[in-house]
Amino acid sequence: MEIIIYTSTGCFYCVQVKKLCKRAELEYKEIAVGIDIKLEELLELYPDCKGYPYVIIDGEPIGGLVETAKKFVKEGLVSSGKR
Repeated sequence: MEIIIYTSTGCFYCVQVKKLCKRAELEYKEIAVGIDIKLEELLELYPDCKGYPYVIIDGEPIGGLVETAKKFVKEGLVSSGKR
């Protein structure tokens, strides 16, 4: 599974999505917007990107933290903690 996370410096949700990947024991590539890539370049690649983090899994745009967490739960990579 190839995971790319577009992040912004100081973003709380970006930190949380990286923790989620670690909890699922999944490696990821982090690309810092404004450092590794310009915002304009990101929007050219992914015009639907509305905020950070922006997660791409196996070439498919997933969205942010909530969408990524839902996908991981659905695929059994993490549990929701609900009983």
